[in-house]
Amino acid sequence: MIIVISGPSGVGKGAVSKELVKLDPRFEIAITCTTRHPRENEIDGIDYFFVSEESFRKMIEEGELAEYSIVHGNLYGIPQRFVDLGLNNEKDVIFQIDVQGAKKIKNKYDEALLIFLMPPSIEALIERLNKRGTENLSEIEKRTKRAKEEIEERYLYDYVVVNDILENTVKEIYEIILKERKLRIGL
Repeated sequence: MIIVISGPSGVGKGAVSKELVKLDPRFEIAITCTTRHPRENEIDGIDYFFVSEESFRKMIEEGELAEYSIVHGNLYGIPQRFVDLGLNNEKDVIFQIDVQGAKKIKNKYDEALLIFLMPPSIEALIERLNKRGTENLSEIEKRTKRAKEEIEERYLYDYVVVNDILENTVKEIYEIILKERKLRIGL
């Protein structure tokens, strides 16, 4: 099954996805390629595949990406080969992507489960972005504006989950996935 965990920048997509993988060996995170620079503590090949714009554009031309988008001026995309490998190994592949990417995945994989991760409030989201310490004030303002636009599109998703307390959020999403797994494939 393809599971899309989507939401605004700073909402906790990565943290939630990592916790889900710890809970269930059937989960696998589809690692995203990006042209942005790594943040402190991010590891190439673990958190993202950090590539040049030239390499990324070549991947687009050669049809190697399941989806790709421009987000905050950087290219992001998920290599198709990793999606295929996960699905062939009977894994539930988790995509941690923005709203643009979620729409593309839903068009490509109609059976994908889309979960929108909401911040408890815009103020809480701004606080998280500030704590992350990777964006300046101007960038945080851009991300906040975009977050408000993305939140308006939450109705396109199968489920909307508020990420206030990580442990509770992970439990809620895990229960959703188990329910959907039973409904979809009887497992």
